[in-house]
Amino acid sequence: MSVKLNIVVMRGGPGAEREVSLRSGAGVARALRALGHVIFEVDPRTDDWILPPRTDVVCLAPLHGAYGEDGQAQSRLESLGVLYTGCDAESSRLAFDKILTKKRCMETGVPTADFAVVRSPTEPFPVRFKPPLVVKPARQGSSVGLQFVSSRAEWPQAVAEALKFDSEALVEEKIIGRECTVGILDGRPLPVVEVRPKSGSYDYRNKYTAGLTDYFCPADFDAAQTRRIQEAGVGAFRAIGGRDYGRVDVMVRGNGEPVVLEVNTQPGMTETSLFPKGAAAAGIGYEQLCQQLIDLALRRKPPSPSPAAMAA
Repeated sequence: MSVKLNIVVMRGGPGAEREVSLRSGAGVARALRALGHVIFEVDPRTDDWILPPRTDVVCLAPLHGAYGEDGQAQSRLESLGVLYTGCDAESSRLAFDKILTKKRCMETGVPTADFAVVRSPTEPFPVRFKPPLVVKPARQGSSVGLQFVSSRAEWPQAVAEALKFDSEALVEEKIIGRECTVGILDGRPLPVVEVRPKSGSYDYRNKYTAGLTDYFCPADFDAAQTRRIQEAGVGAFRAIGGRDYGRVDVMVRGNGEPVVLEVNTQPGMTETSLFPKGAAAAGIGYEQLCQQLIDLALRRKPPSPSPAAMAA
């Protein structure tokens, strides 16, 4: 590294994913310090957070969930004129809202499942669907509030549980197939990661409890199928206007058809998270990955005026 930077790593925040964000942030801060940068850690749990003087760039990579992924932090930093990593405020807002993401995917021809929106536990079972279904809050991450409906009798309780976390819930068929994710880095897909929980679904517990899930990267697909999955991931990321980096969750049906589930603009950044796993399979180590996220943000820094221009 040739330039030592003053970097603010934002981690924590007020959302349901606070604990995961703190863990991600600890790893990112440690990696960037090891590279020689001066690191300040800011927890935007309340709105009165401030940045240290002479901040060169803010690393938002560890700030998962509400505030970090919904565009609020990005909007605040844009108003301050401060560089930050990752997607801008508008694309973050779109991706965090699963309903808006689904609409963008459908508008741009990205393969995704049909869906419905519910706003009350008293709404009737949607007649065009058959169990099993998935019900999830429209604006949460890390499988927070995720519910499965295997029969019509389970419908009211599942909707009520999902609506504890948001005023709207998204309903779609439960895709039967292989669960995968595609990291996007600087516009290009990383190797596909396949996720296989040892029991149940890839819910919050299976995601964050060591030993409960097996991961395979690169996933065991042939070259043509891998390309289809990666194209679906890149297509979804472009559909929401993503930049720099992200991760797209994709189910692969038994017939090989990829189905996009959602877009994550601030994917997990612990050293064992899915996004770093994909980067590692591409030969990009964790410290190198953290540095690359900073470098991508710095590309947006306006060039300094030349001495001649300043003197003119």
